Amino acid sequence: MDNKKIAVLIPCYNESLTIEKVVRDFQKNLPDAVIYVYDNNSTDDTFNIAKKAGAIVRHEYRQGKGNVIRTMFREIDADCYIMADGDDTYPAEYAGEMCDLVLSGRADMVIGDRLSATYFEENKRPFHGFGNSLVRAFINAFWTRGKKSKKILDVMTGYRAFSYMFVKSFPILSEGFEIETEMTIHALDKNFLIESLPVNYRDRPAGSFSKLNTYVDGAKVLMTIFNLYRNYKPLKFFGAAAMILMLIALAMFLPVFAEFLETGLVPRFPTLIVSGLIALTSILSAVCGLILDTIAVNARKDFELKMNILKRLKVEG
Repeated sequence: MDNKKIAVLIPCYNESLTIEKVVRDFQKNLPDAVIYVYDNNSTDDTFNIAKKAGAIVRHEYRQGKGNVIRTMFREIDADCYIMADGDDTYPAEYAGEMCDLVLSGRADMVIGDRLSATYFEENKRPFHGFGNSLVRAFINAFWTRGKKSKKILDVMTGYRAFSYMFVKSFPILSEGFEIETEMTIHALDKNFLIESLPVNYRDRPAGSFSKLNTYVDGAKVLMTIFNLYRNYKPLKFFGAAAMILMLIALAMFLPVFAEFLETGLVPRFPTLIVSGLIALTSILSAVCGLILDTIAVNARKDFELKMNILKRLKVEG
């Protein structure tokens, strides 16, 4: 890690109870790293405590973790980025190994995998374990099925390491806790190198409270998966819709057609008309999928060209 700039990114909202320990733990385990704490409108003393602990502390006034990460990625240049939460749930002891994977070129994103370690024993919040497993299942079903790439073991973890190329090419759209889902899908869709590292998770200390709303934020995460699947894989998305609609149309049309062959009459004209409209909708859905897939392919081509330019600028800079 000689001559390589490492940045530790810690987004914070009301973490005065734990932020000093988090900063000092990363200082101990990554003595050459620059530690940044971005305070997201805290109403406690998080800002001052982090500053006294030796971190570079800045404000992000737009509420939401996605907004904080967007600003961090824009403002900070480094060869390796470590992202962690300020609640002391992620041990800093793993940061060195995560950095090694990035700086050696073996990974563009390292996932601190809680679910393969102590998460289900330590986490005391109901339904969080189920939600994490559900999101992981959806991601692997939609993005890694049939590929040689490794399965994603933990989607919602806030403990990650990134390469410069990943950070500067990641178009962040999320404003809140959907950010981890968005960055995972981006890495899969753009064929970045991904590694998972099992990390021990520890629950928040007494007096520290999670800002994640199990149901509201969970629904946002699932909607993010839905929207990104539609945007990144439009042919599969609209093709599936077209197939379902066509099956419905056939189920309505075939009895009417059989009756016509038997009697020469069409007594159920409304059913025939509706089946025809559904079949037409199916065809339109398939055409939309083909058009949007062409746009998505061209967007991937543009992304690869921009990656080449970004790589060149990094080497020259």
